[in-house]
Amino acid sequence: MRIPQIQIRQTDAVLSIDADIGKQRLEQPAATMEMEQIRPEQHFNTTRGRLEINQDRVWDALAVGNNLQTMSKIYSMASDIALQGIARIVEKGDQMASIHLGGNPIAEMARDWKRTFPEFDFRGEAAYDNIDIQYIPSELSIETTPGRVNLNVQVNKPIHEYERGKLDIYMSQYPNVEIIPPQLDQLI
Repeated sequence: MRIPQIQIRQTDAVLSIDADIGKQRLEQPAATMEMEQIRPEQHFNTTRGRLEINQDRVWDALAVGNNLQTMSKIYSMASDIALQGIARIVEKGDQMASIHLGGNPIAEMARDWKRTFPEFDFRGEAAYDNIDIQYIPSELSIETTPGRVNLNVQVNKPIHEYERGKLDIYMSQYPNVEIIPPQLDQLI
C-alpha cells in the first residue's frame, strides 16, 4: 500500500533594490582678505654744532682789552699808585735836600726818569692758553613712527550642494507556499 504524501512547494521572495549614487558638490571659496600697509616714518632734527673762541684774555694780556675792565683795573690800582707816587716824591725831595752833601741829585733824577709808568701795569697775565676754545656738538633727535600692517580677513562659508540619490526597494517576487494534498481514490 502506498502512503499518500502531501507536497509542499515553496517560492522564495525576491527583493529588488534600484539605487543611484547621490551627487555632492563641495567648494571652499578663498578667504576675503583686505590688507593695508602703513609705512614707518622717521623724522630727523639736528642743530648746528658751534665752535666758540674767546680771545678776551689774549687782548687783556696785550693791554688792548675791554675798556671797562681796563679802567676797573686802573681804578683798583689807583690808591696804591698814588701812595707809590707820594713815596717817590718824598724820596726825590730827600735827594734834593741832600744836595749839600755832594753829588748832583738833579742829574741822577734825570737819568732815572722814564716816559712810561711801570706802576700802571694793567695788562693781564700772558700765557700760552689764553684763548678759550669750546665746541658745542650738534644735537640729533630722531622720531620714529613704526609701521604696521592692518589685516581684515573674512572666512567664506563652504558651498555644499547635495542631490540625493534614488533608492527603490520593491518585491520582484512575493514568497509563495503551495501545499498539494494527495489524491485519495478510496471510498469510505
